[in-house]
Amino acid sequence: MHQYQAQVRDDRIHITRQDAALPLPGPRQLLVRVQAAGLNRGEILALRQAKAGSPAAGLGIEAAGEIVAVGADGGPFQVGQRVMGRCKGAFAEHVLLDARDAMPVPDALSWTQAAAIPIASMVVYDMLVMQGRLEAGEWLLVTGISSGVGVAALQLAKALGARVIGTSGSTEKLAALKKEGLDLGIQTRSPDFHDAVMSATEGRGADLVVNIVGGSVLAECVRSMAFQGRLATVGYVDGVTSGPLDLAALHSRRLQLFGVSSKGLNAAQRQDIVQGVIRDVLPLIADGRILPVVDRVYPMEQLAQAIEHLESNAQLGKIVVSGAQAG
Repeated sequence: MHQYQAQVRDDRIHITRQDAALPLPGPRQLLVRVQAAGLNRGEILALRQAKAGSPAAGLGIEAAGEIVAVGADGGPFQVGQRVMGRCKGAFAEHVLLDARDAMPVPDALSWTQAAAIPIASMVVYDMLVMQGRLEAGEWLLVTGISSGVGVAALQLAKALGARVIGTSGSTEKLAALKKEGLDLGIQTRSPDFHDAVMSATEGRGADLVVNIVGGSVLAECVRSMAFQGRLATVGYVDGVTSGPLDLAALHSRRLQLFGVSSKGLNAAQRQDIVQGVIRDVLPLIADGRILPVVDRVYPMEQLAQAIEHLESNAQLGKIVVSGAQAG
């Protein structure tokens, strides 16, 4: 089979296609023929942060496809079933998927739509529901809302009955997100949104803030929080990993700050999130209340161009790479 690997040389990401033996599923594994795979900013940032001279490595952390073989203790899954989930080396013709990470693909979804779901849905479920405890009627603020995770956060928050404020540098993207239920769009890439948030919330502030931008807007996020507000840090697109923290505000307003990352979770904790998505989010997708927003689809052999588009910050929603089988 073919698989795609990436390496940074001279500040450029170089993609190579390698021949590899078809893997065999071990216990609790599914061998999946990849039909489409999602592209995620976090893996590209990690690739760029790797040590100079690091060898080429497989790329891709989520995929959708058809099961071609099931290992021992593979759970309820069967050969021929459509599944999607988190995995390693997703930009390949076949991939091994842990059965505990696998989710059935709703019948109405295309392969490209399905590939846009796994990572974003798990991240958003973790930060809005499991940690963020977002409730109907509350205000959610998302910085950098036009990203794949940002759009997914908007969609789930609206399904939960929350009101949503989002920031973006593009007025066009904010206008497009009005169709997804965005209550207020703030056109900015700077930490200057506090007054607009306070005006929209009648002085209350945001009950939950999702900071996708990073440290450059941390202080403004804290300023914009309501009493007993929660702040989720899910990324730092700006490359700034620190920022000033108002301890007086943290103390007096009983604020909570938390991170959203699966890196330190054990298998049981990851499965709790996956099962929560299957139970609470997939029904919303299956009946059309939530549909993934796919910005652009590239064929697998144009993975380099897909990465360039991602790093240009021009996308609205997810970028998906289609496998040869998807046509």
